[in-house]
Amino acid sequence: MPDNLIFGIEVFLNGLMAGVLYALVALGFVLIYKASGIFNYAQGVMALFAAATLVGIMNGQVPFSHLINAMFGTEVHHFGWHLPALLGILLTAAFMVLLAWLVQKFVFRHLVGQEPIILFMATIGLAYFLEGISDLMWGSEIKNLDVGLPQGASIWLEDSTRWMGFGNENFYGFFIDKLDMFATVIAAILVLALVIFSQYSKQGRAMRAVADDHQAALSVGINLNFIWVMVWSLAGFVALVAGIMWGTKSGVQFSLSLIALKALPVLMLGGFTSIPGAIVGGLIIGVGEKLFEFAVGPMVGGATENWFAYVLALIFLVFRPQGLFGEKIIERV
Repeated sequence: MPDNLIFGIEVFLNGLMAGVLYALVALGFVLIYKASGIFNYAQGVMALFAAATLVGIMNGQVPFSHLINAMFGTEVHHFGWHLPALLGILLTAAFMVLLAWLVQKFVFRHLVGQEPIILFMATIGLAYFLEGISDLMWGSEIKNLDVGLPQGASIWLEDSTRWMGFGNENFYGFFIDKLDMFATVIAAILVLALVIFSQYSKQGRAMRAVADDHQAALSVGINLNFIWVMVWSLAGFVALVAGIMWGTKSGVQFSLSLIALKALPVLMLGGFTSIPGAIVGGLIIGVGEKLFEFAVGPMVGGATENWFAYVLALIFLVFRPQGLFGEKIIERV
């Protein structure tokens, strides 16, 4: 089999894996937008905040230790324990639920019925606030996140696919990261659960009603506060999962918050209101940017992955602004 075809297939598979990670971040945007009509600019920072909190809890780090030591002249940094990963994840998930309640109580509870641009500006403020609080609580240095997820190339997959080279000496089997394969399975389970929840549960239907009209939802007895806390909690859990995957892959650092920017083209392709659309959009972006870099990148100097997704999203905005799975809004004037 020709080298280009073999490596093209490998690039395609790695693109699928990368697309799943993009889709994990996009899911948080979709959940909040479906329930409140809010484009949550803070979703990427929530992933950073969740990952940093997980590292801090697992390592027994004292929150705000740098601030406490500067104010009181102490040298307190750690409690002296190291928690197992599962317990740390459970405590971090509980912390994200508490964060959702605080966000609802002190921010969005007072913005019911406001224009979308006001709600969007509130999420921008929330993003910078969480970023600052994360640095104060856990420090701004790069952190290593290890929750026991498998990493590195799958030797079994390489050995099992070596025959596909049909005697090609340059092919040693497909190189697929085990973390990416694990993320694919987790994302598939998460998406299935969220689709079932939003389509068939009472709370899921209430969530969609709140997105259509806040005041109308209140008038029929839907508890707006509960719905928003629930949705922000779900988005926080999705941010935690995305933060674990990306943090394990590249470390917990400031750049983790920027993954939200890569989720924007995913949302434009899949639609802001579709959970399956987030997955499909992520896969299209992941595969598209990898194959484009492989086929066209060498001809134009490389680095096409930095802009390919945004150009593709721009084309979709021109011809299908609601995305592949988004709802087309028609207003009578």
